[in-house]
Parts: sequence; C-alpha cells; structure tokens
Amino acid sequence: MTKAGTRTAVAAADAPAPPVRLPRRRGVELALLVVAVLLSVCGYCAVGLARTGTLPPGALGYGAGLGLLALLAHLAVRWRAPYADPLLLPIAVLLNGLGLVLIYRLDLETPDDRAAPTQLVWSALGVALFAFVVAALRDHRVLQRYSYVCVAAALALLTLPILFPAVNGARIWIRIAGFSIQPGEFAKVLLAVFFAAYLAANRNALAYAGRKVWGVQLPTGRVLGPIVTVWLVSVGVLVLERDLGTSLLFFGLFVVLLYVATGRTGWIAVGLLLAVLGAVAVGRLEPHVHARVEDWLHPFASIEAGQGPNQLAQSLFAFAAGGMLGTGLGLGHSVLIGFAAKSDFILATAGEELGLAGLSAIFLLYGLLVERGYRAGLSLREPFGRLLAVGLASIIALQVFVIAGGVTGLIPLTGMAMPFLAQGGSSVVTNWAIVALLIRVSHSARRQYDGQVAP
Repeated sequence: MTKAGTRTAVAAADAPAPPVRLPRRRGVELALLVVAVLLSVCGYCAVGLARTGTLPPGALGYGAGLGLLALLAHLAVRWRAPYADPLLLPIAVLLNGLGLVLIYRLDLETPDDRAAPTQLVWSALGVALFAFVVAALRDHRVLQRYSYVCVAAALALLTLPILFPAVNGARIWIRIAGFSIQPGEFAKVLLAVFFAAYLAANRNALAYAGRKVWGVQLPTGRVLGPIVTVWLVSVGVLVLERDLGTSLLFFGLFVVLLYVATGRTGWIAVGLLLAVLGAVAVGRLEPHVHARVEDWLHPFASIEAGQGPNQLAQSLFAFAAGGMLGTGLGLGHSVLIGFAAKSDFILATAGEELGLAGLSAIFLLYGLLVERGYRAGLSLREPFGRLLAVGLASIIALQVFVIAGGVTGLIPLTGMAMPFLAQGGSSVVTNWAIVALLIRVSHSARRQYDGQVAP
C-alpha cells in the first residue's frame, strides 16, 4: 500500500462517526393510542352487554369522543414535542378511558347520581390543558424562573378551603353555586416546581455539611431553612383542614426530592421515621383520623357489633369476590360501598370485576408511567428538569401507593383520588397537566442526543 493510501485509511479510521438521528416514534404513539381507545370502548360495550344483553346506545359517541381527545393530544405532541416518550400519552388515555368505564358502570346502579358525563367534560378540559401546556411551554426550564410565584400560588390554594365548610370531615373543597373544586390538587404540581427549582439552584450549597443529627449530615440552615419552612407551612395547613392524604403526599415528595438532590440515603431513613412519628401522633390526637385507624385495625368490628359492614369491609369483600379473573365488567356489587364507590374506592370495583389479573395490569400501567417519568428525568443533563420529572412521577407513585394501600387494608385509609380512574374533576385535570410536563421533559431529554453519536 502506498503512503497516500495509508494516510487515507488512517484518516478514515480517525474520522468521527456520522451523526445518529433518533427516531421520533410518533407513529408508535398513534398506534398505541388506537389500542387504548379500542380497549376503553370494548370495556364500555362489555358493561352494556352484561347489564342489558345489548350494546349501550352511547358506545359510538363515547368512542368518538375519547378518540377525538386522544387525537387532539397526539397532534399537540407531534407538533411541539416530536421527540417525547411515545408511551406516556397512550397510558394516560387508557387509564382515563378505563376510569370513565368504571364510573359509567357504577352510574347504572345510581341513576339519580350520574357522574360519567361530568367526568368526560373534566377529561376534555384536562386534555385541552395538556395540549396548551405542550404547545405553549417550549422549554420546561422557563418554570424555574417562576418558582416563588408557584409557591405563593400553592400556599394560597391550600389556604383557601379553610374559609369553606367541611365535607366528609375535611376542609379541602371550594363549593360555589353547585360548582366544586379541590385546590390542593393543583397545589401539588406548583410545589413540585418550587421544590425542584430551589433544590436545583442550591445543589452546590447542599453539598456543604452542617450539623450531624441522628447520624445524618444536614446542610446548613441558611440553605435548608426556606424549603423546610414552605413544607411545614403547607403540611400544617393541610393538617388543619384534616386532609391527611395530601399532607402525606407532600411529605413524601419533599423527602424524595431532597434525597435526589443530595444523594444521601440517610434522608430516606429520617423521612420514614418522621412519617411514622407524625402518623402515630395525628392518629391519636385527631378524632377523624383516629376513627380511620380503628377501622383499619378492626375492619370487621362493625359487623361483629351488628351494624353491618363499613366501607373498608365492603372493599375487602369486593376484592375477595373478584378472585383471579373477576366477575366481569358490570357484574359486581361494589356499589354497596356507598357514597365513595366512584371516588376513594373506585379501585375496589376494578378489583372485583377485573380480578387480580386486571388489577395487576392497572398497577403495571401506573408503574410504567412512573418509570418513564423517572427515565426522562435521569436522561437530562440539567438538574432542574431532572428533579422536576422525578417529583412529578413521584406524585403519581405516592398517590397510587396511598390509595391502593388504603382500600386493600395495607395502611389506614386517606381520602385521595386514584389518578385518572376516580371521579374528580380537579384530579383528572391536574393529572393531565402532570403528563404534559413529563412529555415536555422527555422531549428535551431525547432531543439533546439528536444528531449526535448515540451514547
């Protein structure tokens, strides 16, 4: 080989690899959306066939409405976030569609209290908010500039229900002229933005250790003080409102983000210890919570006393009746749970009529949604987006654990809405906003590698 040929071969060997264009995978998302809509429509039809032996008259309209919402969300993602994770949106559509089916199924038992049409309207508003966030928020890092605006708005939203009368023992609702809203649902997203922004901005200062307490090296009070103050105020307000479920959610969110920001496992141990101590104290001092703890410890006490089964006992009976494969959609009796069957105990209907197999599939969907959120955050190179994605995904994970644990008797019951499944307009709109933010973060996470050599 000549010298010129050798130089050419060496230059070719040393040349950088050609850029790799990442696939956008919007076609995969669209195909999964079609499957999600079809599964929801099949569930709707199965309820009608089980109850009347014929297809329900609104099946076509339900399928068209849900399909139109899914298409609107897909077009927003295709237009503004083409690199986004293709699994996030189909999972949200499937869970929302299944929730509408379960609520419609329970509506058949309560003809004077139909919630499915209202829930569909709230779902449409949620998808509209999803499309707006995806289209208008070009860069999630913009939210970091408004962290203190977010925390001020969150505290205002949390405080507002104190001015209104309690509902079912808790002051968490604002009711005006027949219209109700739960401000705490929106506050959790705003607090997640604030926690992520503050911890990202002070990540270097958090590395400098202050005093050592219980074997954990704490950051200095100047750095940790503001965020602890905000957390204590928010949790204190929720305790006054007797909204212990949301206060537990905020506590878990605070500990998770602090652990992710510092990388110190000791925060997990301290968080669990404080959670146990707080739960014991509130359970003994607060009558409303104490009653729920007693129901958890003795779920069949009311039956033994001749008063009939309480809500938790009826929920356990529903899960037992479902067995492995369930009784079939429309053939269960979870409506016996009472007024909270469509909200707090919606999972009991899923467990009875879909069985352990269907319930496991639902939990897998939630697990996959949380995992994709964590993956998007961990793929980012900048700290705010990483903390924001982990925080938002943790909100969903903590809610599912608290609600599922409560209705199955694993932990005392706290009043919260199962994401996308349960009746609740504020909840479904907030969950769509969370998915929209995760879409934006996942788009940024994958786009940063586009046109570069794949790692």
